Formats: sequence, structure tokens, C-alpha cells
Amino acid sequence: MKVVVKHLKGVFLAGIFIVIPFGITIFILKFLFNFADGILGSYLDGLMSYYGWSGGHIPGIGMIIGALVIYLTGLVATNVLGNRLLKLGDDLMTRIPLVKSIYSSSKQLIKVFREGGSSYRRAVFVEWPRPGVRAVGFVTAEVEREGERLVVVYIPTMPNPTSGFALWFRECDVHESGMSVEDAVKFVVSGGVVLPY
Repeated sequence: MKVVVKHLKGVFLAGIFIVIPFGITIFILKFLFNFADGILGSYLDGLMSYYGWSGGHIPGIGMIIGALVIYLTGLVATNVLGNRLLKLGDDLMTRIPLVKSIYSSSKQLIKVFREGGSSYRRAVFVEWPRPGVRAVGFVTAEVEREGERLVVVYIPTMPNPTSGFALWFRECDVHESGMSVEDAVKFVVSGGVVLPY
């Protein structure tokens, strides 16, 4: 039983890390399409009903299908042939102009979660955008310049930590947050809902 649970957990997690960037990309593209296609939407609905679409909905079926897609994607991702197919799909997604930026950003977000924010050295507080206001930031580099210790702090925007500001601070202006990098990432992505304390 433990082997089956371990297998399901591993495959499901592999599926999540593949499906989420695709899902975010599709969600944003769908939003943009619906916005641009709002005028023609009623005509398309009329056309679908003309061809017999009843529009009936079975509650919970979307969750079941979603879980099945994640599991099957994870299953495909964990074998050699599937891995090659996913690499081809990944290459395709990174060549389409609008899709490329959305897909790459969502993939970077998943990478931060998967690696526990390993590219960040530590989570800190800095006064930004004005004195008296503290923002959560991540130290990405520390350098010595003209006898002064400077720290590069990446300040992410909420809830998308793949966009933000990389700012230079004097070391004395950077304060320890007491949060692990992983907790700080969760705090940012949740929009401040998941408190680390």
C-alpha cells in the first residue's frame, strides 16, 4: 500500500509541476480571448445551441477531469518518451510570441516553489516605496563598492512574484525578516493571506 501511495504522490506532483504553467497560460489567454470576443459571444452561443448544445452541467465533473489530467500528465512526464514529448511542447510554447512571456513567467513561479526559492539567499524587510513602509524582499547578491557594502534585493509584486523590482540597498538599510525564503514566497503569492508567524 505504501508503494502505491508513494507512486501516486510522486506522479501527481510531477503532473502538477507540468500542468500549472500550461494552465496559467491557458487561463490568461482565455481571459484575453473572452475580453476581445465579448461582442461575438452571444452569436457563438446561439450557433452552438442551434447544433443541439443543451448547456447542461454535472457538478464536480470538472474537478474529476482536472485531477485525471494532472495524474496523466505526471504519468507521461515520468517516462522517457513522455519526457521528450513534453520537451517538444515546452519548446513550442517558448516560440509563440505572446504565449512565450506568460508561459515562461508561470514556469519560473513553479520553479521557485519546487526549489524552495534556492536562487534567493534570504528573505528580508526593506523600507520601500517610502520610509516607514516595509516590503518583503529577497537578497539575490551582496557586493562591496567604494568601501560600502551593498545588497541587491528583489522586491516581488503580489500575487505574481515573477515580476518586481531589483533594487540596491546599503546593508544597514536591510533588516532581517525572521522568515525562511519558502515562507516569504508563500506570503507573497497568497497576497499576504498566508502569514509566516
